[in-house]
Amino acid sequence: MAFDYKQELTRIPHQPGVYRYFDEEGTVIYVGKAKDLRNRVSSYFQNSRDHDRKTKRLVSYIRKIEFTIVPTEFDALLLENSLIKQYQPRFNILLRDDKMYPFICITNERFPRVITMRRVDRKLGTFFGPYANVKAMHSLLEMFGQLYPIRTCSYALTQPNIDNRKFKVCLEYHIGRCKGPCEGLETEEAYNRKIEQIKQILKGNLQIPRQFLQEQMSEAAQRLDFEEAQEWKEKLELFENFQSRSTVVNPNIGNVDVCTIVSDETTAFLNFMRVVNGFISQTHTFEVKKKLDETDEDIMTMWAWELRTQYGSEAKEIITNLPLSLELKGLTNTVPQIGDKRKLMEVSLKNVLFFRKEKSDRKVAEDTAGNPKMRVLMTLKNDLQLKTIPRHIECFDNSNIQGTNPVSAMVCFMDGLASKKDYRHFIPKTVEGPNDFATMKEVVGRRYARLLEEGLSLPDLIIVDGGKGQLSAACEALKELKLYGQVPIVGIAKRLEEIYFPEDPIPLYIDKRSESLKLIQRLRDEAHRFGITHHRDRRSKAFLVSELEEIEGIGKITAAKLLKYFKTMKAVREASFEEIEKVMGKDKAQKIRSYFETAKA
Repeated sequence: MAFDYKQELTRIPHQPGVYRYFDEEGTVIYVGKAKDLRNRVSSYFQNSRDHDRKTKRLVSYIRKIEFTIVPTEFDALLLENSLIKQYQPRFNILLRDDKMYPFICITNERFPRVITMRRVDRKLGTFFGPYANVKAMHSLLEMFGQLYPIRTCSYALTQPNIDNRKFKVCLEYHIGRCKGPCEGLETEEAYNRKIEQIKQILKGNLQIPRQFLQEQMSEAAQRLDFEEAQEWKEKLELFENFQSRSTVVNPNIGNVDVCTIVSDETTAFLNFMRVVNGFISQTHTFEVKKKLDETDEDIMTMWAWELRTQYGSEAKEIITNLPLSLELKGLTNTVPQIGDKRKLMEVSLKNVLFFRKEKSDRKVAEDTAGNPKMRVLMTLKNDLQLKTIPRHIECFDNSNIQGTNPVSAMVCFMDGLASKKDYRHFIPKTVEGPNDFATMKEVVGRRYARLLEEGLSLPDLIIVDGGKGQLSAACEALKELKLYGQVPIVGIAKRLEEIYFPEDPIPLYIDKRSESLKLIQRLRDEAHRFGITHHRDRRSKAFLVSELEEIEGIGKITAAKLLKYFKTMKAVREASFEEIEKVMGKDKAQKIRSYFETAKA
């Protein structure tokens, strides 16, 4: 049954709100927010040619529209967030439920416990998290156990139970990890002081616990209880070590949140960081599959608010790499250009880019698991820290013996295999004598000037046979063509098979057993073989031409013409007068035949 959207549009107002699309079965398939409901909803049904495939598919399923008017666009964001969680529509980017990641819970019991839970129930206690990095969470719990001996049992430590000696201390007491509140060996006041320190650390307020540990150490020293003072000192050192592992931003920044985004056509990658008193206390990087035509600003706004809610952030400022799509109540949005806030944004962005690269590498690894050639190229990509898999590699080598007949060779490998149709020889035109650096600059320049002129694709990696000198010369050629930095280039030195990078004096030493080094060596050796073969041909031809030049009246051009026609020197010697006459004329033919007949005698 066709959907009459025009009639539906007439009842939708020009006000902020949230709209819901239903399919023919009455299921919510999409929830969206808008500053102007009618304009936004009508955009789905008008100019359908401009929509992408996913949006056209959504529209084809719509059979009913409902909407809710709210006072502001910010209220629309909150309602949209709530409805997406409630209905989980198939065409929406789905917001994760809290239970996906563990929380640390400080229970509401007498003598509270510190435990982990995946489902949030505020009746049970105070929750901190969620923790995307479970390993980091357990490291935190381990530190609490070392700093603050607290109970791990689940006894009901009511005062009557303790007075009636219902419980006995366990092994945790005997190894010093609990002070025995179950037998009344520790007061509730002393126990709760430790719990308060743990809460401060979980909130990111590290100054208060540090001061507490320092005070306890000083008090013990004043009582001349040096053994206890030493224990507090060791705990303070443990705490300082934990704090030193936390990333310090700048205490003057205060409490801020950071959210950055990078995306492609199908996926958005985000990082969220909580900064408390100058320390990055929590960080979470994740990916989101795009469903429709969501902008990066919209995706980041939705997730920034969701994550602030999940992590219980009360920061008044959020730093982003793109401006949020709407103003969030009680929150200042900053897109910094300079200074410490800019550095903080770059830290977050670096996490996003690394996460995206990891995802991409993992996908390629899965796709190439059964392909040895691609596996080698993937290893080479990682060893050389390239941005893309080097499927197209070109390698250059220079050949000359005592400065004679210099020649350069370029070999090409495609997907790890030699592509001989793309091999090229170069005879230097502007270099005189055995100048390896100048020759390398000339031939690299000629090669890529030609590719640019013909509009052909550039390689994914350039290798030059030689160390820093040859590499620098090749880089000069790329700079003149404005290609420097666009194509990765390295040099391989023969002595220790070290790999040199442009402008880096320290070479890279790849494991001698590595498949990637063997591929580089194979390219280098093939370029050397190809160059030497051509060099020998040139020297041999030059020798033959020189012999023919000894004949009176025969110059270099004539000798070359003769060899080109007869192909070999043997064929020239055995050729009849008539055969040579056809090529050289009667006079030169007589001189050539006379020379060889005299040589026989």
